[in-house]
Amino acid sequence: MALSPVPAPADHGEMSEQADSVARSAAGQAGVLATNARYLIATAARAPSVHNSQPWRFRVSAQAVELWSDPGRKVHNDPIGREMLISCGAALFGLRLAVRSLGYQPVVELLPDPASLRLLARVAIGGAMPVNPLERQMLGAVPRRHTHRGAFAAGPLPTGLLAGLQNDALAEGAELALVGDGLPFDRLARIVAEAARRGDTDPSAQAEVRKWTRVPSSPARDGVPATSLAAPPSGRAPRGRLRQRDFDLGRGLARLPGGADENAVPPAATAVLLTPGDRRADWLHAGQALQRLLLHAASKWVFASLHTQPLEDPVTRVLIRDTLTLPGHPQMLLQLGRATSAASTPRRPASDLSP
Repeated sequence: MALSPVPAPADHGEMSEQADSVARSAAGQAGVLATNARYLIATAARAPSVHNSQPWRFRVSAQAVELWSDPGRKVHNDPIGREMLISCGAALFGLRLAVRSLGYQPVVELLPDPASLRLLARVAIGGAMPVNPLERQMLGAVPRRHTHRGAFAAGPLPTGLLAGLQNDALAEGAELALVGDGLPFDRLARIVAEAARRGDTDPSAQAEVRKWTRVPSSPARDGVPATSLAAPPSGRAPRGRLRQRDFDLGRGLARLPGGADENAVPPAATAVLLTPGDRRADWLHAGQALQRLLLHAASKWVFASLHTQPLEDPVTRVLIRDTLTLPGHPQMLLQLGRATSAASTPRRPASDLSP
């Protein structure tokens, strides 16, 4: 890459004009954040999170929007906070996308203060740049993106979409590895089924599910509503479908039809989201990659069922990595397919997400 030429020294008048320009720019950027604070937070908060726990908070200042974790919303089966940080990483991508929608480049400082573990990122306003077509499509998909637990619709994925989703993951420092049909999928399905059986009979896991699922009449703005639940299969998972977590637990809450139908359309693709490392920064990168590819997919009316239960156990994570000879650490299992309608899960209002 060629180096930029060194500018000639400016006289005092030019320096004063430059300083005034910088000051006006900084003031304008501060005004952008203050004026659009509610919109920025609301867009970020449409991110997926385990059990729709929404474990994030935001602080808006004149200089930046800060993303903080909310450990009080960390689920019981996530002792080191891996899933919480993946969720927050997804919110970080949404925040970046919201800044882009205003016509600016986001300037992100990841994990800016080692002494403050809850402070995950600081996002400032950078230079002006028009929104590109893909970003505009992803913005349009924000309201309808959802974790898909019901039946998929028939039809192949749009041509080139999977390659585009893999590029999305790479752009965020992650990798989307596709799981082939036949033996690779069968091996993964057996591991996932065994992890699901263990989780579905574990009293602490059942208590966590009950805590985060909502009855049809619930006014709660978090957790998994009955309209987003499919009845669990009575025996084997439907053809081509990984075993899903049992959110119903025999309570008859599920309102989605067809999720347990053995004749249901199978997912069009199964994939594993990977990161090269397995530390806090990697989890945040995984979350950003996840939301980026989910919004890209949703812009084409393709949605994903997300499987977190098998990855809650470190031993099972290693087993999946080694069995499939994956070139990284598994952070999320996804199954993708077409869908024509969805009930979006509720979100807490922006006013509840900032101090």
